[in-house]
Parts: sequence; structure tokens; C-alpha cells
Amino acid sequence: MSFEEEWAQLKAAALARQQTGMQIDQLPADSGGGAVAPATGSLVAKAESINGNANLLIEIAGFLHEGRPDAELTTMAREPRASADVAKQVARFAGFAGDQYLDVVALFAALSTRLRTTGSDFVKIEDDTARGFLDNVLEYGQYVAPEAR
Repeated sequence: MSFEEEWAQLKAAALARQQTGMQIDQLPADSGGGAVAPATGSLVAKAESINGNANLLIEIAGFLHEGRPDAELTTMAREPRASADVAKQVARFAGFAGDQYLDVVALFAALSTRLRTTGSDFVKIEDDTARGFLDNVLEYGQYVAPEAR
């Protein structure tokens, strides 16, 4: 197959994908620019999933902390094995890498905390929504006997 033929096939496949539209999380493509209502049950957020991801982030932070860099790794680049300039630059780099490492561990821990807070807020909002729905049913609902339907 020549390059031109292969290129034509790739362009045709890309055009076909573009015409069908992109789907994210199995929601239908929005070709009109407006909001598309999700199909029932197709996109569900659960507090267990949010809390599970928060736990995963804190586990990653813990694993990173357990595997922290050893400060003695730079001993091979100290005087008299290396020149004073090399030793200074290696020590500078080791300090920078240590700071970056601590920042990453702190970032994962902070993200975990923030995600856990989001999960708690999500549960509260879901409870408020359910309570509001039930209040509306009680306030505006009307009982219709089965015989009267």
C-alpha cells in the first residue's frame, strides 16, 4: 500500500470519527451546542468512590514517604573523590530534589484531604436533595386511590 492510499484511509477514518461525535463517559455527543441530558443511570458519582480515591492518594503519599531519598547518596560526589565545585553542585541538586520530593508528598496529602472534604460535601448535598424531594412530595403530592385512576 502506498503512502497516499494509507493517508487517504487515515483521513477517511478520522472524518468518520469526527462525524459521529466524541462521547465522554458514554454520554451522547452534543452537536447543537446546548446541554445534553444524560441517560438515566449513565453517569453516577458515589461517595464510596470519592473516599476510595482519597484513600488511594494518601496511600501514594505514604509510599513516597517510605521510599524517601537517602541523604547519603551524595557521599560519592564529596571531596576528595570529586572536585569542590562538583561536590557543591551535587549537594545543591540533592537539596533541590529533596525539596521537590517533600512538595510532592505534601501535594498528595493535600489532594487527599481536599477530595475527602469533597466527598463529605457530596454526601451532604445528596441528603439535602433527597430531603427536598421528599418535602416536595409531601407538600405538593396528592393521594389518588387506585380505584380513582
